[in-house]
Amino acid sequence: MNNRLRWTLGGIVVVLLTVGGLALAYPSVAAAVCPGCYGLTRVGEHFYSERDLTAAQNDQLVGLAVDARRRVEVFYGDRKSEPRLIACFTDDCYNRIGGGGEKGVAVLNRAVMLSPRGLDPVIASHEMAHVELHRRLDGEVPQWFDEGLAVVVSDDPRYLGEHCRVPFDGPLPETLSAWLDAAGADQQVYSKAACRVQWWLDANGGRDAVLTLIEQINDGAAFPAIR
Repeated sequence: MNNRLRWTLGGIVVVLLTVGGLALAYPSVAAAVCPGCYGLTRVGEHFYSERDLTAAQNDQLVGLAVDARRRVEVFYGDRKSEPRLIACFTDDCYNRIGGGGEKGVAVLNRAVMLSPRGLDPVIASHEMAHVELHRRLDGEVPQWFDEGLAVVVSDDPRYLGEHCRVPFDGPLPETLSAWLDAAGADQQVYSKAACRVQWWLDANGGRDAVLTLIEQINDGAAFPAIR
């Protein structure tokens, strides 16, 4: 994903802001709460898009949602999250709901927005993987791990495979702001993070290593040194 936006709002602010206030200040949040307020219509379970889609476009979105959800389920064994998917075929639609130049974005870990450039199960499952991890996780992980794991879950061919023949041995961005800066300068930072996660998974039992790590962090353990 390019230039990810990660919205964080305090619970009190969410309660106090009206829908109109949300629409002005945080259109992505407002669209996630009320897709119909932005001219979007339901095309499937927890899935919204523009009105008057062709039959082919509708089928594309339904297939995308099925595939993206399957990728998350295959990795974790099940899904504990059910983010609302909001997909736009036009830039006008995506701009209206607060999108930018990215292909997709997770909003408040409750919804996933897809731009016209992100109508792909890889992009959708990448963003859904972020939501799934944070649904299961009570603590924090470094941003590089969050991003690298999302690449692995989505099985993104752009950053895996041949890219992982030689593991990256160097520092990776720990915070969201540092990650955004790094990704803006070098998209292959996704590959570096994903390959480090993949090598760690291969050496520690695959998805069971992630489930164990989540359990340990939820019990108060610190994130381990992974190299």
